[in-house]
Amino acid sequence: MFRSAISLLKPSGTAVRQLPPSVAKVDPGSRAMFPLGMGHATEYVQHRVALIGDAAHRVHPLAGQGVNLGFGDIACLAHHLSAAAFNGSDLGSLKHLLKFETERQRHNVSLIAAIDVLKRLYSTSLAPLVLLRTWGLQATNALPPVKEQIMAFASK
Repeated sequence: MFRSAISLLKPSGTAVRQLPPSVAKVDPGSRAMFPLGMGHATEYVQHRVALIGDAAHRVHPLAGQGVNLGFGDIACLAHHLSAAAFNGSDLGSLKHLLKFETERQRHNVSLIAAIDVLKRLYSTSLAPLVLLRTWGLQATNALPPVKEQIMAFASK
């Protein structure tokens, strides 16, 4: 049973790296669908370029966290660019952009991983995991300081 639980939380071996879909044309009344899932750029910055929001990372659509990650990227990049401008430095310099990348990747990777674990945890009907997630939610709800910490981290 333990091995089954662990296998549900580990990434599947069939995952392939997927390029973003391209749109050649749009016919009136037509529909398109794009896969929902998780993705993360290994680098957010290059000289004079910074990726933010969905260009840098993609998460499962749980509780609108994708937009929160994007807003956090914007606030962080603005902070580092403001500091560079205040010091009279080159705004496109890797020195400043790498500070943004380091700060955001530390935050984003952990939140993306937590969202993926939650998605996997809620995608199973295995009784021990259902019981574990129920107890976890009840404990989190019963402890307001823990709940507030989680909400604060998720909204950065």
